[in-house]
Amino acid sequence: MADSPGSEKTKSSSLMDNLLGLLRIRIKRGVNLAVRDVRSSDPYVVVKLDKQKLKTRVIKKDVNPEWNEDLTLSITDPSTPIKLTVYDHDTFSKDDKMGNAEIDIRPYIEALKVDVDGIPNGTTIARVQPCRTNCLSEESAITLVDRKVVQDICLRLRNVECGEVEIQLQWIELPGSKGLS
Repeated sequence: MADSPGSEKTKSSSLMDNLLGLLRIRIKRGVNLAVRDVRSSDPYVVVKLDKQKLKTRVIKKDVNPEWNEDLTLSITDPSTPIKLTVYDHDTFSKDDKMGNAEIDIRPYIEALKVDVDGIPNGTTIARVQPCRTNCLSEESAITLVDRKVVQDICLRLRNVECGEVEIQLQWIELPGSKGLS
C-alpha cells in the first residue's frame, strides 16, 4: 500500500503518453430520421469510443432535429472506429434505436499531418468518397478553416429505413500528449 500514490502517478502519465489528442465532434443535425412515436420522434445521439460514451440532448417531436452540440473524445488509437447511434427518447419504455453509423477517423488523422503553412483558408486538403466500407452518404471534404483542419461528414444511418446525421470533426492539440507526429 505504501507505493500506491506513486503507481497512480504512473497510471496517469501513461494515459498522457498514449493520448494523441482530443477530437471534437460537432453533432450538427439529423435529416429525415425515422418516425418511432405516433407521428414523430424525440431523437438524441450517443457517441461511443472504447469506454467513452457521450450524448446530446433530446429534441422533442422532430425528425429533422438541429443539435449543434460539441462532444469531445480522447483519442489514443485512430484505427478504432467511433460508433454513433440515434435513439428515440421514450418516457415510459426503453428508448428505441433509430439507426447507427461508424466514423473512420483515419483519413482525417492523415490530413492533420499535412503542413498547412502557406495553404490558403478554405482549401480542401483531402476528400473521402462514400463506399460500402464506410457510412458516408456523400463525398466528405477535409478543409482548412480559420487555420484549423475540419472534416464535414454526412452519415447514412444503418439498420433503419431512413435517416442521416451531419457532423463535423475538429482536432484539439493537448499540451503534454503524445501528439500526431
